Amino acid sequence: MKTKLRVITIVIIFLLLFIFFNRLLQPKYMDTLVEGSMISQYYHEPKDHEVVFIGDCEVYANFSPMVMYEKEGIKAYVRGSSQQLIWQSYQILKETLHYEIPKIVVFNVNSMRYDKNSKEVSEAYNRLTIDNMKWSQEKIDIIQDSMTEDETFLSYVFPILRYHSRYDELTAEDFEYLWKRKDNTYNGFLINKNIKGVTSLPIQRRLAEYQFSEECYQYLDKITNLCRENNIQLVLIKAPSLYPYWYDEYDEQIRNYANEHDVDYYNLKNYVDEIGIDYSVDTYDGGLHLNLTGATKLSEFFANLLKKNYDLTDYKGDEIYEEKLKEYKETIQ
Repeated sequence: MKTKLRVITIVIIFLLLFIFFNRLLQPKYMDTLVEGSMISQYYHEPKDHEVVFIGDCEVYANFSPMVMYEKEGIKAYVRGSSQQLIWQSYQILKETLHYEIPKIVVFNVNSMRYDKNSKEVSEAYNRLTIDNMKWSQEKIDIIQDSMTEDETFLSYVFPILRYHSRYDELTAEDFEYLWKRKDNTYNGFLINKNIKGVTSLPIQRRLAEYQFSEECYQYLDKITNLCRENNIQLVLIKAPSLYPYWYDEYDEQIRNYANEHDVDYYNLKNYVDEIGIDYSVDTYDGGLHLNLTGATKLSEFFANLLKKNYDLTDYKGDEIYEEKLKEYKETIQ
């Protein structure tokens, strides 16, 4: 009996230590590289959003749900992540629909330019999207779809297999957020107040091939069909970034797809003057993404566009959102 108790005690201690170090060594994404924490913040939010954005940094940097709420009373959430690829967007949308069925899904089509053989597919970006997802069939599928040759499935199940060498890189952040988390976004919008205006852009070089891959079209079809099956209006957008270039050939393909599949598409770069974006002050990185002032202008414009063209409820006065809006305004001051 004593031997059994000793063995059980040793096993329990081992498991507790394994859990502790597994959590300690995994990056926390709280004070540094905060983009890695955004995907998980959705889970503890009220699930009553009428508009859900999916896509890459061009959604989480450019669209502020708090501004959309203040402007038109829209309840929206941005389920964006860095370099979110189209197959990842599809799985994140599938996961979202387990929690709620929005009226509108807004998908930023920038990721159509990348397939699974693209150099933009990397473990670093995979981790920012996947590490903090809850376990589900969608997480399993997104890992299998996204893994590079050097990655293993088990390293996602047990992060210590990937991050075991971080022991000499640990900071106060790793201990402070060992068991707790904080929100770095407001409904998925990552605030950036910095200003770095556009002074010059790389030469717009011609490409050997502009055609989106069949693989990307297959996932766009899956997103379209998933929305249709759930009676959701799919809205395709291209955020108004100056770089990387969104070629006319890209734009034409998406317009043709939208027409063929009866979905709406807005290339918001065509509305820059109407929105009032000034790239000398409204971007934080020389034209790739909008800063707070630029995102505010775009969010006001897009909220108005959605309210005019789609059947959305005006939730102004909602107690939870009013409190969020108050905190948001205090944060951006």
